[in-house]
Amino acid sequence: MPLGFIIVGCGMIARFHVRALQDVPNTKLVGLVSRTPANAEKLIAEMDLKEVSIYTQLEEALKNPKVDVVIVTTPSGLHMESAVAAAQAGKHVVVEKPLEITPDRCDRIIEACDKNNVKLCTIFPSRFHEANLTLKNAIRQGRFGRLTLGETTCKWWRSQAYYDEGGWKGTQALDGGGALMNQAIHNVDLLLWMMGDATHVSGFKATLAHERIEVEDTAVGCLRFANGALGVIQATTSVHPGLPKTISIHGDAGTVVIEQEDILRWDFLKPTADDETIRSRFAQKIGASGGASDPKAISHQGHARQLNDFVLAIETNTVPIVDGREGRKAVALICALYESAQTGRVVELRN
Repeated sequence: MPLGFIIVGCGMIARFHVRALQDVPNTKLVGLVSRTPANAEKLIAEMDLKEVSIYTQLEEALKNPKVDVVIVTTPSGLHMESAVAAAQAGKHVVVEKPLEITPDRCDRIIEACDKNNVKLCTIFPSRFHEANLTLKNAIRQGRFGRLTLGETTCKWWRSQAYYDEGGWKGTQALDGGGALMNQAIHNVDLLLWMMGDATHVSGFKATLAHERIEVEDTAVGCLRFANGALGVIQATTSVHPGLPKTISIHGDAGTVVIEQEDILRWDFLKPTADDETIRSRFAQKIGASGGASDPKAISHQGHARQLNDFVLAIETNTVPIVDGREGRKAVALICALYESAQTGRVVELRN
């Protein structure tokens, strides 16, 4: 029997999960949960879905014995309530990024899933892109020597209309933050995955290109990692027309620079026979903005790969690649950067 999934929240990102599930074997979407049934009906019509029930209350959906997994795509500051309820009902839980908007709220989700012995993952599809996996493998192989510097940029653009269309975008209570917490959190997660845990952060944030929002549209941060390396984060929704995101990893024996999913530099002190193949393979421009100016302009393939990993974790009773504890790390770092920006002090992280 395929695993039965429901999606809680029928906004834009739910559509990526619907497409992703269609590519994942042994899964079936059995329900949508929305306080506004018209939103669920619109999604069903758009995606030509069959045999999908509509619920206005999550509690009713959780009573359905065909439901094995709950995907939470509600506004960020409401993730905890749905995730905890799903765990208490014995359902496995998938939560869109961020896991939640504070470390404490992340912890409550993690604890509920642990207590009820259900799997939990946080959606970070960038970890499943081939270029990033190739970079991570080079780090594992020690090809960089000593890691010295990690940098990531998310210089994106969002129009004022993006924030003005109403709802939760740009609100502190439901967005939890701006360019860092909403858009660049993928970059933050990648940087931590590549460089290891951060121990200290210092940052600044500002709202420079938008009005009527409670969160930042521009932020920068400096990091110290547990291995002694340093790091830099740049995150914006204030840079027109929006640029592809980047991650750069440097060591005393190598440098790799990735723009979106293209490898711009792949240089090591000790070359290998595979290096030229890697450079050639990832030199082809993907031709997509990756969301730099349009939040809809991203692929669902990373979601599909991550959901496939989650299904495998359920079937084999193993830990998914990006579990709740992994998802918490980016939130903790971003909140520490916000604290530094507010206080003017370097903030120490306690992972």
